[in-house]
Amino acid sequence: MLPLKRAPWFVRNTSIAVLAAGLAGCSTTPPTEPDVSCAEIGYSVYDPAEPLNRGVFAFNRVVDDYALAPVARGYRYLPDFFQTGVHNFVENFGEPKVFINDLLQGNPLRSVNTLGRFVLNTTVGVVGLIDVSGKVGIPRHDADFGQTFGVWGIGNGPIIELPLLGTSNSRDAAGRVLSFVVDPFGDNSDTVDTLSTINTVGGIVDGRAQALPLTDSLQQLPDYYSALRNVVAERRAAYVIDGKQGSPNATKTACKGAPADGF
Repeated sequence: MLPLKRAPWFVRNTSIAVLAAGLAGCSTTPPTEPDVSCAEIGYSVYDPAEPLNRGVFAFNRVVDDYALAPVARGYRYLPDFFQTGVHNFVENFGEPKVFINDLLQGNPLRSVNTLGRFVLNTTVGVVGLIDVSGKVGIPRHDADFGQTFGVWGIGNGPIIELPLLGTSNSRDAAGRVLSFVVDPFGDNSDTVDTLSTINTVGGIVDGRAQALPLTDSLQQLPDYYSALRNVVAERRAAYVIDGKQGSPNATKTACKGAPADGF
């Protein structure tokens, strides 16, 4: 029988996992993706709930305009070594989930690459503050559960504008939810909890700062919502192809600057 003090955690995570599976199940299977660069990639946008999504987007934009973006702009004035340290720490903290997705996608070489990076950067690189792996020629790549679902053949599904989390499709929304459930580090350590909190805050600010040049340019267009939605859709389509090819730099270079998720 599950210990009483652990029951709420179990119920919460089980509920979220069921929701994730349900969202993923709403997606349709796409045709086989061609082996092309991001500049040539074809992508589709299915947005049947656009009026509702635009309403949520308006709320998200208020939060972004008055909270996230100003903080991100201030962050960019901090010394480069500080920003680099935060960025490296956030990337390193996320490597275990990248490793899990590498395995789920059937990419053994990538999984070894990821594990090696994590061990080296966590030890020699002082919990990831220094990207020692990059300096010795071990490249980093991204992988998440939304990408994994795409590699498995699950289609995009409809566009979903998530409160505070931004533009997504049902497949990637399921991946985000599942990512909240999966915790490779466990939840029984105060040190891990502290590092996780630092990672969450640092990831939000650093990620927003990284996307500022692109979002600033998109906001100059007549319809920011559709422009950002389309960029995210193209980026995620290329991301899935990247996972299928199993090469760390297969499509990523051509898509440089495009956000993985919307704001």
